[in-house]
Amino acid sequence: MNFLGKVAISTGAASGMGLLFSQNWAELGGNIVMCDVNEKVLNEKVAEINSKGIGKALAVICDVRDYGDVCNARDKAVAEFGTIDVVANFAGGTAIRMRNIDYDKYPEFPDVPIEIYDWGIDVNLKGPFYFAHAVLGQMREQKSGLIINIGSITGQEGDGYGMDYPTSKAGLMFGLTKSIAQFGSKYGIRCVCVSPGPVLTRPSMTGMKTLLGRAAEPQEIIDLCLYLASDKGQFINGENIMIDGGRNAMSRSNY
Repeated sequence: MNFLGKVAISTGAASGMGLLFSQNWAELGGNIVMCDVNEKVLNEKVAEINSKGIGKALAVICDVRDYGDVCNARDKAVAEFGTIDVVANFAGGTAIRMRNIDYDKYPEFPDVPIEIYDWGIDVNLKGPFYFAHAVLGQMREQKSGLIINIGSITGQEGDGYGMDYPTSKAGLMFGLTKSIAQFGSKYGIRCVCVSPGPVLTRPSMTGMKTLLGRAAEPQEIIDLCLYLASDKGQFINGENIMIDGGRNAMSRSNY
């Protein structure tokens, strides 16, 4: 794959799969706009990528819950590189984990303060929605572009406690992705959702069962994203692609 001269925006880019996508994109010749709220770590990672002298990385401090921040990221990408070819929405996470919920204090869904769930819905669903609204005008002008949403097996399965996460991910997988594809079709714009099962971004993922008997390596998820952005993935549009080792095909009784 060769992304020489192509420009991507990655959210959640200071760590995890957002960072891995950014590193891969730049290594394959592309320019990458890396968005995150962690300024110190983000700047360090951008410097590491730029030190290799292949694709260029640009750091943009961006809270995806803030539409002004999102528009700023778009504007900086266009000012620096002239185009936006791909937006990859990696920023996210289940609120009860990210906000370190005390399970003893808040034992069930109705007990959890609503602002915790607000955080999860804002990051996981409104963030990608904001980016779509912000960049689609630019992509319409270009007559090209790809938005990659990141769903989750949890969007298929649900979660009786951390309800913000499956609610948001299902919205990406089946609502936002198809809607963007419908809008973008007349302008050469595609949208695809990549929905992982367990991924080895943290140790707890090893406990989730799959038909293949393992969790995915993060690179396996990024390889699919890169394929979608490459010349070979151009006929894939408006689809939710499960990359879950067969977890969604399992009988629920086997969980």
